Amino acid sequence: MNSLKQYQFWLVVGSQDLYGEETLRQVDEHARAMVKGFESDSTIPCTIVYKPCVRNSNEIYNIIQAANNDASCAGIITWMHTFSPSKMWIRGLNILNKPILHINTQFNRDIPWDSIDMDFMNLNQSAHGDREHGFILSRMRINQKVIAGHWEDKRFRERMADWMRAAVGAYESRRLRVLRISDNMREVAVTEGDKVEAHIKFGWQIDHYGVEDIISEVEAVTEAEIDAQMAEYESLYEFATDDIEAVRYQAREEVALKRFLKEGGFGAFHTNFQDLQQLKQLPGLAAQNLMRQGYGFAAEGDWKTAAMVRIMKLMAADMSTGTSFMEDYTYHMEPGNEMNMGAHMLEICPSIASERAKIKVMPLGIGDREPPARLTFKAKDGPAILVSLIDMGDRFRMIVNDIICQEQRFDMPKLPVAAVLWKPLPDLETSSEAWIYAGGAHHSVLSYGLTAEIMRDWAEIMDIEFIHIGEHTKINDLRRELNYNDIIWKLK
Repeated sequence: MNSLKQYQFWLVVGSQDLYGEETLRQVDEHARAMVKGFESDSTIPCTIVYKPCVRNSNEIYNIIQAANNDASCAGIITWMHTFSPSKMWIRGLNILNKPILHINTQFNRDIPWDSIDMDFMNLNQSAHGDREHGFILSRMRINQKVIAGHWEDKRFRERMADWMRAAVGAYESRRLRVLRISDNMREVAVTEGDKVEAHIKFGWQIDHYGVEDIISEVEAVTEAEIDAQMAEYESLYEFATDDIEAVRYQAREEVALKRFLKEGGFGAFHTNFQDLQQLKQLPGLAAQNLMRQGYGFAAEGDWKTAAMVRIMKLMAADMSTGTSFMEDYTYHMEPGNEMNMGAHMLEICPSIASERAKIKVMPLGIGDREPPARLTFKAKDGPAILVSLIDMGDRFRMIVNDIICQEQRFDMPKLPVAAVLWKPLPDLETSSEAWIYAGGAHHSVLSYGLTAEIMRDWAEIMDIEFIHIGEHTKINDLRRELNYNDIIWKLK
């Protein structure tokens, strides 16, 4: 995947004609210096573009219209260096269709006590200029992210970077196409959802193709293409099987799937073990290696989770931390050491592995096909999040649980899957009850690099409900929040 530097964020600084050319020249100089500082800081993952300060309604309208029409612009950053009367922002904000970050900062960090005069005060008015700007955004019910602090502070820039990742997720969401291979797993509720509403709300184009369409591609794969794919496997993974033909079949499936995804412009896909037709194996290694390359994936017809895997991988594209499709599988309920083990029968992304993944061929037990090749490994330890997107009927809800992934000290020789062991916050009992009360799915996205705050920003940009389960979660408070949300979202 490409670096996040391809995504631009325009710094739009507000002022007015009242102060004269000298003041406006200083405003622009400060804005240029700030952009230069941001661009030289590796904390900032995307490109920040300087734009001349805007002084009146026409200039504001024109810059917002230009941002809307620029395909490389993923959002705008507004800052009121001086006072900027907010009524002149209304016309421009009425047409805004990009995410907006409102920074409340000022160029100088400290008050120059010995030299401060009215010229300084007139120039450096963010303390009240940004309050005027904040009012009109709130009055117009525009979702804004507000970050206050000095622009050179590390924490300030980290928060900017986090919001940019969320905005990138929104940008990519609007052009995502999801491939549905077959339909949803029969009788399963939580992986269903309103695809038309998802297209309206998120921009996802979710298209169904029959398994026969994939089979035609599988049959067209050449031996030379399989050989090339096998060479890639050998460079990345350890072969822990003598059943090379089973691995070659996964290579055949991967070549076919990747061709289908590329030609159709799909960024994510799902499979369904209940509908394989003439396929000899359920894609396992094939799906895992495609996830490693950045494609979104989920099993059993779960198009929502497949889409979120893709979006979250793009949001963390410059990180080496790992993002994967995940499923809660089984509990470890040792008193004082309660944990959850996540896995899936085949399809966990090797980007989260703590070791060189091994290719194994073992019977699957479901799907009624040949034993499929798959990657097995132990996952990394460290802080992470689990993300579930569900359809509540009248709205989409995102649920995020903070977790601490644990070092896996024990081997599981009879369990041929990739697995993750984690302690959910605040504890297994509370997090499980909270997840279930919130309606969280058994499928989720696990990410080591992204945070609950980043996902909250994404949810707010997309205007959906957000529920966070973390170290301070209390069940009664969460149930009260869910009840309040039912009332609030019904009124929207």
